[in-house]
Amino acid sequence: MATPPVPRSPAPLTRVARVVREAFWVIALGVIACYAFFVLLGAWKPGDVLGVSIAVGVLIVLWIAHGWAQSHRHFEGRDPRLTSARERRGF
Repeated sequence: MATPPVPRSPAPLTRVARVVREAFWVIALGVIACYAFFVLLGAWKPGDVLGVSIAVGVLIVLWIAHGWAQSHRHFEGRDPRLTSARERRGF
């Protein structure tokens, strides 16, 4: 019977890099939300804060690209050995 490969524990630097990367995306979403809040509140006009508007526009494009890449990464496919083993077990 084929067994799935044993996952290796990531290196400590890899874990730190992953935490920093995820923190960046959370902070980017917070900046986008704050900008949208103040624009919708009427405190800022996007034309008055053109530099901030451009920076937030870049963050929005990066956020969309990140989401698209994440969604395609999860659909790359499964290991056929695991699928056939699951079918043999009946669940």
